[in-house]
Amino acid sequence: MFHPHPASHGTMDLTLWQYQFRFIMLGDSTVGKSSLLKRYTEDLFLESINQTVGVDFYVHFLEVEPGVRIKLQFWDTAGQERFRSVTRSYYRNSVGGLLVFDMTNRASFDRIKEWHAEVCERVQPHKVLFVLVGQKSDRDTHGERMVSREEVEKLAGQLGVPYVEASAKTGQNVRESFELLARRVYQGLLSGEVELQEGWDGVKCSSPQALQLQRANLAQSSTAPKNKCCG
Repeated sequence: MFHPHPASHGTMDLTLWQYQFRFIMLGDSTVGKSSLLKRYTEDLFLESINQTVGVDFYVHFLEVEPGVRIKLQFWDTAGQERFRSVTRSYYRNSVGGLLVFDMTNRASFDRIKEWHAEVCERVQPHKVLFVLVGQKSDRDTHGERMVSREEVEKLAGQLGVPYVEASAKTGQNVRESFELLARRVYQGLLSGEVELQEGWDGVKCSSPQALQLQRANLAQSSTAPKNKCCG
């Protein structure tokens, strides 16, 4: 049910992180959620991968800007209906969600709205930020695409989320998908859209005072009068 995966960390000191974000992978079974995570955290792609049973757990470290290290925790959920009650229990403690569908599977796209609505409803009063990912973009060239880009962008607009087309197989846009979500949460934290809350594991901060200082500096720079240039 619960299998920790090794962190990929390069030369980064794993004990040092300023923020910890918890993300959840959402979408139907077999769309490639686990494959995306394996490619991002271990740079691996397996042609055949066991279906997730319950929830798997992955960790990855990211430097979101110089000197600001983020520990990303991922809950990789099973897409099958029979595991949904287990999956739902992880929604509330997540700050970010990757909504994943398979570009060659129309039904998986049609259910994205349902996944989004279910999470939004269950995390109240917390907020989850999302990125929509069209998986298996490498199959587009074979004419296997079942959902047009225009359709997906229309849905992304309705949900108010960014959209990325990615391929775990080739690695295309995989890192970009995860890091786009991490940056969205980080910016939300600085702007006050995302708040630290006692007893909530979606976001943790090693130094809340430093966050307050960052927010104050940001507010100051946005209200500071702009110097007019001499013509």
